[in-house]
Amino acid sequence: MASSWQKPVAPIEPMPPVAVTMGDPAGIGLDILITALSRDKTGELPSLVLVADPSVVAERARLLGCRIALKILAADAASLEPVSGQLTVLPVACAAPVIPGRPDAANGPAAIKSIELSVRIVQAGRASALLTNPIAKHVLRDAGFAHPGHTEFLGELAHLLWGVAAHPVMMLVAPELKVVPVTVHMPLASVPSHLTQALIVEAGVATARALGADFGITGPRLAVCGLNPHAGEGGLLGNEERTVIAPAIEALRSAGISTSGPHSADTLFHAAARQTYDAVLAMYHDQGLIPLKTLAFDEGVNVTLGLPFVRTSPDHGTAFGIAGSGRATPTSFVAALNLAHAMARRRSGTQA
Repeated sequence: MASSWQKPVAPIEPMPPVAVTMGDPAGIGLDILITALSRDKTGELPSLVLVADPSVVAERARLLGCRIALKILAADAASLEPVSGQLTVLPVACAAPVIPGRPDAANGPAAIKSIELSVRIVQAGRASALLTNPIAKHVLRDAGFAHPGHTEFLGELAHLLWGVAAHPVMMLVAPELKVVPVTVHMPLASVPSHLTQALIVEAGVATARALGADFGITGPRLAVCGLNPHAGEGGLLGNEERTVIAPAIEALRSAGISTSGPHSADTLFHAAARQTYDAVLAMYHDQGLIPLKTLAFDEGVNVTLGLPFVRTSPDHGTAFGIAGSGRATPTSFVAALNLAHAMARRRSGTQA
């Protein structure tokens, strides 16, 4: 059965729009947004404000053959309220011409500014949530971006703007599965040395809290993967299950969180097993993302837990090879937009 976040939430009372970042302007971020809006003939999608270069948006719409009317705001606009039939754009100028499929580090600062400005309007209450379009980490690195990716930058902005020490945790959400990778973007050889009891517990607590607060799941159940084949086979294939993972599971149970494992990952993701938990803690990136993307390649949404604001993102990259071609599917973007709106509404108390 499809989850409720896949469908637009019926209006209960007016909500500020979702702030959407430009992402890498040469990638498919603008494609999927424009395509989604052009297909939304009945106005069911949640309202949004796009923080991007209006001229790039207009040219991409022309290239895709989509008619999109833009409402371009002044930088100090008092209101971000959308107008029916128009795409509201808060301007951020690109420094160099944008050619789909050809990323340019000269436009990295504009992509970074789009993220920061979007977070600022969320912090000010002018937007209800944040949806980030895909960036290319290597392009931003060449532009002087000092962070490994979106998540770390958002954690820094949370500290700067909210004054909180954020501990961001990535959750991948699909209709049939929710997965949290405890370690994320690092070489596989580095995982064992980075995997600690404290890291697993931190991820588990953030996951359980989000399942209740953002997804309305009472008494959430976590399943924890082992690191090694067959969850270590009693120490024959590795000791991390006994020395690190099992103690973390006991700590989560002591905190009142229903937690099982360590489980052998090769038997944890089939249909019957998925009925026994609400989310999985995977020990490394591909351990959790391979089954999720196999089940729902176009429907997955990246959610950042542990922030003082809602953040979602399509669960795919910039796909430079198809940017501007009209072949990019907006399914994950639509799911991310609907989920951001639903989470923000739940946090505001206007949705049970």
